Amino acid sequence: QVQLAESGGGLVQAGGSLRLSCAVSGRTFSASAAGWFRQAPGKEREFVAAIIRGGGSAYYADCVKGRFTISRDNAKNTVYLQMDNLKPEDTAVYYCNVAAKLHTLVVARGVGSFDSWGQGTQVTVSS
Repeated sequence: QVQLAESGGGLVQAGGSLRLSCAVSGRTFSASAAGWFRQAPGKEREFVAAIIRGGGSAYYADCVKGRFTISRDNAKNTVYLQMDNLKPEDTAVYYCNVAAKLHTLVVARGVGSFDSWGQGTQVTVSS
């Protein structure tokens, strides 16, 4: 079973930046697409960004396009999310996950989309 450990969240003012990390184990990371999701209070867990196994192509939700950048280091089994120009509406718990195909991550909606999740990392953006 895959294990996921997110870190790097915190409290930041609007316009600021954060870099999230997710360490992946229990699965061949280099053979998997990887992605980030977030869940705000009272809302469904939603897709944020995903990257193909080789790291050459990525896909973003419209609400973060141009502000967030996903990347990965296959030697470290880690996926990152660089978040710039943060807005109060970005406040949420952020989670990562992996899948055989990028499409699986992009269309995922809600907690039930995957069998395993990490503990997440809280991002709070103040106005």
